[in-house]
Formats: sequence, structure tokens, C-alpha cells
Amino acid sequence: MLRGTKIENNKNISVKTKIKKYDKPDYVYIPLKTYKNNKFDVLVKEGDYVLKGQEIARSKDKYDFPIHSSVSGIVKEIINKNYIDNKKVKSIVIENDFLDKEEKIGSKKKINTYTKEQVIEIIKNCGVVGMSGDNFPTYYKYNHDLKINKLVINAVESESYLTSDFVTLSIRTSEILETIDALMEIFNIKECVIAIKDFNKRGIENLQEYVGSYPNISIRVVKDNYTLGWEKYLIEYLFNIKVKKYPMEKSILVNNVSTIYSIYKALKYRKPITQRLVTFSGNALKNPQNIIVKIGTPINEIIDSIGGYKKNTNPIIIVNGPIMGNMIVDDTTVITKEVAGIAVLDNKDNIEEMDCINCGKCINICPVQISPVLIMDEKNNKNIKRLHPEKCINCGLCSYICPSKIDLRKKVLDKVGK
Repeated sequence: MLRGTKIENNKNISVKTKIKKYDKPDYVYIPLKTYKNNKFDVLVKEGDYVLKGQEIARSKDKYDFPIHSSVSGIVKEIINKNYIDNKKVKSIVIENDFLDKEEKIGSKKKINTYTKEQVIEIIKNCGVVGMSGDNFPTYYKYNHDLKINKLVINAVESESYLTSDFVTLSIRTSEILETIDALMEIFNIKECVIAIKDFNKRGIENLQEYVGSYPNISIRVVKDNYTLGWEKYLIEYLFNIKVKKYPMEKSILVNNVSTIYSIYKALKYRKPITQRLVTFSGNALKNPQNIIVKIGTPINEIIDSIGGYKKNTNPIIIVNGPIMGNMIVDDTTVITKEVAGIAVLDNKDNIEEMDCINCGKCINICPVQISPVLIMDEKNNKNIKRLHPEKCINCGLCSYICPSKIDLRKKVLDKVGK
């Protein structure tokens, strides 16, 4: 049985206004970090002039992955700056000249005429990653000898405040379907399922209007149940197939809908990810909305550009939603590729953790069937290993349901590797 729960739906807050674009940061701060790596060869130095989309660093790990500038301008320095996990990361500071100069490569009329090898190389060199929060290099999913039988496009967007996927699917429907069709043809994929939450009426209608031209692409409307956005649960829900470790063990590949749009821009125009659509929402913001922002833009600048915080609030900033995301301590932290949304909430009551009442709710709701309360309380490292905290998927349901307001998710993750 799939575990999960219906959570409060706050998506209407950020879809009432038109998309705004904030492209005026005086400086961008490009973090030298991707996925789990922060070791890079820096390809620029102080005083260099860089173009928008120019490769400025490359990872020194098995992924051999590029980092690009999101503006044209002058490299000023490399500093340590807070990342979205509240840890300091080396970041390249670039002064924006507001000209957006970039190399013009031109467009490709038919993106289905690439070879497999060309697709893999292009999405790698354009720095395409999972846009739903994990920052995993997308090319790596396609770069293997296993046969892909099913492609799943995850447009579920479980978090209550986030709507960037919602909006992307609604306004870029034809481009997304064109990309899916090209990937299916190039990689000889027989079937594609687009999973979309029943709340997204506009996205469903747009898909239904276009999808008739693509006989091997189907739409599956999923119920409003939190954790259905987790790919293993989604695969089980869609196909009644259980995945032990990775979807590809069942010849299934999963891409987030915003990732697919990034693949489109890479294949069509050879454009790396220099900007993305980000939801800014929450009851402590004056004007919640979706905003196109350059990678490396400080969060506080963007918030100021849309009216700032509401008066008489005690705002807390949570990256990628209040359930699965994490609170940041510095609002000058910058937007990165994996930031789909920023929830700004009023912590007016300054709610503090209370003692555990041993209700067991966290055990009953955990989708991977571990015991958060037992892991939290266990001090013996051997016993901790037997409780398997490494199985945690970082969904946050245990913290969400806890009547004592204990941050169980953090306490479980802190025990990983003990």
C-alpha cells in the first residue's frame, strides 16, 4: 500500500499573476557545486570578460560536468558564500554588464535528427540537471547501454506552494511534447506517460489539446497525495511495478517536466541553463508569483523586486517548499538550478519543538517504512544501522505529521552514516 497524505494546497496563491522576469542583478554568484561535488577546475580568473552561457568551471569527478555564467560581464573574485544547504561554497562573482552577450549557435529545425551520442553530449555540455531539487546531471540517465522501455514525465509537483512546473507545463506544452517525442524516437522508447496532479486543470487541458498528435504519449492524472511525486512511488502508482533502487532497473527513465523543457532549449538552441522559473510564494510575501531569474541571483533582491515582505511578519525562507525543503538562514543565498521555489512563511508563533509523546504517527506514515522516532532516540551506532536511516527519502512527512513539531527528518538524516 502506498503511504502518504493529502496536504494543504496553497498553489492558487502564486498562479493568479503573470510571470515576472527579474534580470537586473548587479552581481551574480555562481556556486562551484553540482550534485554531490564541489571540486572544480576554474576556467576563468579575476578580470576576465565572460559571455552569458560561457563555461567557467568543470567538475573534477566522474560526471565531468560544466558550470556556466548566467550573465555577460567581468569576473570579480571567488568568495565563500552560503549555499541553499546553509554551508559555505566557493562561488564565482561576476559583475553584470546587462548586455547578455552570448555566442549565437543558431537553432535546429528538427531536434529528432540527432544521434543518441549527440543528445547525451549536448545536454551534458549545456549543464542540464534534474530541476526538481536533486541537481543530478541529466545526461547520466541516458548514458548507458540499458534499454529504456518507458519514459515518465513527472509533472506532479507535490509541494503545496510550488507551481513552477505547473506553469512551465501550461505555457510550454508544445515544446515539451516535441522534446518527449524526439527523445522517444532517438532512444527508441516505446511508451511515455505524463503524470500530472488533478489540481492542474490548465495543464491537463493543454496536454489534451496537443497530445492527440503523439499516439505513444499518454496522460495520467494522479490524485492529490503527497509523496506521489517521489519517482519510486509514482512508478508503482502508474504501472504497479516496485523499484528497489533505481527506475532503470525496470527499464524506466523519469524526468521532471522542467528538466524536459531545459533539454528542449539545449537541443533546439544549444542554450545552457542560465536562468529558470522559480515560485516565490507564502503568507509573508506581499506579491507571490512565478519569476524567471538568472542563476546566481540573491534571493533578497528578487523578493525586493516583487514588493518585499509583508509588514508585521516574522518571515522564514524555505527552499523548495515547507515539507521537503530546508530553511535558509541568509536571504542573500542565491538561486541555483535545483531551486524550483521559495516559500516565505510567517513564523509569528515562533513554534518550538516539544517532547515526543510516542504517538507513532511518524512510523505509520513513513513511505519507506522506517521508524523516525526510534532512529531519533537511538544512541548506539550498531542499533542505528539496523534501523536503516539511509533509506530516508527526505520527504519530510514525519516532521509534517508530528504533533510535537519535532524536525524528525533532520534527526533521521543526521544519523545516516553513524
